[in-house]
Formats: sequence, structure tokens, C-alpha cells
Amino acid sequence: MPSLLSRLDLLPIRPRDKHEGGRVASSLELFFDLVFVIAVGLAATNLHELESEHHIWVGVGAYIMVFFAIWWAWMNFTWFATAFDNDDWLYRFTTIVQMGGVLVLAAGVPAAMQHGDFTIATYGYVIMRLAMVSQWIRVAVNSPEYRATALRYAGGITLVQIAWVLRLALPESYGVASFIVLAMAEVAVPIWAEQKNLTPWHNHHIAERYGLFTLVVLGEGLLGSANAIIGALQDAEHVFPLVVLAGCGLVITAGMWWIYFAVPQHDHIENLRQSLTFGYAHSIVFAAAGAVSAGIEVAVAVRSGETELPSIEAGATLTVPVAVFVLAVWALAIRRHVGRTANTIIPIFGVLIGLCAVLPWPEVATSVLVVVIVATLVVTRRPAAHRPHATPPTLDRR
Repeated sequence: MPSLLSRLDLLPIRPRDKHEGGRVASSLELFFDLVFVIAVGLAATNLHELESEHHIWVGVGAYIMVFFAIWWAWMNFTWFATAFDNDDWLYRFTTIVQMGGVLVLAAGVPAAMQHGDFTIATYGYVIMRLAMVSQWIRVAVNSPEYRATALRYAGGITLVQIAWVLRLALPESYGVASFIVLAMAEVAVPIWAEQKNLTPWHNHHIAERYGLFTLVVLGEGLLGSANAIIGALQDAEHVFPLVVLAGCGLVITAGMWWIYFAVPQHDHIENLRQSLTFGYAHSIVFAAAGAVSAGIEVAVAVRSGETELPSIEAGATLTVPVAVFVLAVWALAIRRHVGRTANTIIPIFGVLIGLCAVLPWPEVATSVLVVVIVATLVVTRRPAAHRPHATPPTLDRR
């Protein structure tokens, strides 16, 4: 007699080969990323609005809280998929449910960031996380060797989701403290679960997925440049500074792309410690890249005379995220692949980018420094990086 799985047209969820040749992002993973374009865009838009209204610290704090939910949901799906993606109809359906949770989260971003009301955002987040619990339960049923690990994931995630819902009943004064505690609990679950039996991952696939999400957040910077061009076309009085800003936005965003993909990153995730460092530290890279869009939009408002935000604070909304991005990528990936000259110039110029906020045209100065960093990477790149087989992470097919 046919098994229950075959009657339901289901495939067992079993670990994939971590050395599988030709492993690339699936169309489902690319489709999954699309909803995060919406979520990141709304977070960046609301950050820009709060910064333009002189609520910089409130905006940054709210942005970090919202972005944690976005990043954590994406990251957990990505690492699960690299280990257990079987692409049957139930796996696809569960992934689409997670996408629905992202859309609910995105719908709650304005209320969360503007008014501190995380109700809708929390519900969307919990939908995503509980859908992931169902995936881990399938692993526990189908993969005996990873049953203990899967049950740890399922139990830990479920307990933390109950706590997120209970958090909504707490007084507003406990909002930030309770968020920090629960975020730490979320981060601790994989560390605890993986101690039992390390789940497999495909390091080239993971590097590609992280590169693709970097493109998602960098795309918001291009949107900011486009808005500067639109503003220039509609505002003849400020056409020159807006056109300059649009060009600088493109240069900065393109430079950030160049810097991120300057060296391969798959060799940074060979063991649990490296994978945790790579996975968690990228939250800084992603959040900084997403915030650059808000900084460009603030600069548009400044050049158009639509905000009275002091010039240094306005400049910092752009220069600080770019600086954080550069320094984070350098520390995480670049420094191990370049020589002393580049490892001196990049961090120094990264700090200088942050200080450009004090200059009259911070976007121009930032563009120049980013170009210098890119030129440094091109000129000082080690000969091994030029071998024909050394392709960028998003193109590596080994």
C-alpha cells in the first residue's frame, strides 16, 4: 500500500547534501525575498519621516526594533532552506504563509514606528515564526538524526512567540526592555538547538542568499536617488542640488555594492562559530544599508527646503549608515582577503565617511571617499582573487 506521504504527494524533509554541486537560490527563495522589499521599504520610509521631523533617536530606535523582526524572519527561513528545502507543495504552502506574515508585519510598521504600537507587527511576526515551527516538526518526523535538534527549535520558537504576544499586555514603559530580552531569547534559540546536532548548510548557497538580500536593501538606496531625480524635475528652484544628490546617491549605493561583493564570503562559514558570526553580524550590514535610503530621502528634503533639520544631523542620517556598512563589511569579510594597505585605508576612510556629516555637502564628500575605498580594493586586491575560478558569491556554482 502507498504510504501516507505518497498519497498526499508529499516528500519527506531530509537534510540536503552540504556539498551539493550547482546549488543556487531557488525561484521560491527569490519569490520569498520580494515581500521583504516591501517591509524594508516601509521601515526606511518611516525612518526618513521621523528623522525629517527631528525625531532622529526615536526613529533609529524604532527602526532597529522593526528591522530585527524583518531580518530574523528572513534569516531563519534562509538557514532552514539551505538544510532542508524539499520543494514539495506543503513546503511551498508553508513558505507562502510566512510571506503572508511578512506582509502583516509590513502593514504594522507605520503604527510601530510612528506610535509605538507593535500589535499588528507582532501578529505578523508570530505568523511567520509559527509557520517555521511547523517546518521543524516535519523535520522531527522525517529525519530521525535531527529529531532532537528540530524539537529544540520548535519548542524554543513556540515559547518565545507566546512571550511576544504576552508582551503586548505590558505597560508601555516596559516596551524597550522587554523587546531586548525577547530579541536575545530569539537569538539564543539556534545557539541552544544546534548544540545537539549541527544541521547542514551549503556555504556557497548561504553566501549567495546573503548577497541577494544585500541587493534588496541596497535597492532602497537606488529608490532614494530616483526620488531625488523626480524632485529635481518638479522643483526648478532646487534642480541643481537635487541632481547632484541623485548622482551621489547612485555612486554611494554602487560603491556599497562593489565593497560588499569585492571578496568571496563562502569561506567565512565553515563551522558553527563562523556561521553564527556571519549570520548575526550581517544584521548590522543589512540595517545600515536599509537606513542609507532614509538618509538620501532626508537629504532630498533638506535640498528641497522641506525640513528644518539642522545640517549636521541631516548629514549624519546618510553618512553614519554608510560608515557603519563599510566598517561592518570590512571587519566581517574584507580584512582577511586584503593586505596591510587596504586594511589601513578602508577603516580610516570608513570613519571619515561618518564625520562627513559636518561638511556643507556631506553626500559629495561621502561619494568621494566611497570611490577611494573601491579604488583601493581594485588596486590592492591580492593576485589570487584574479584567478578565473574566483567568482563573486552570487555567481559561484561549485
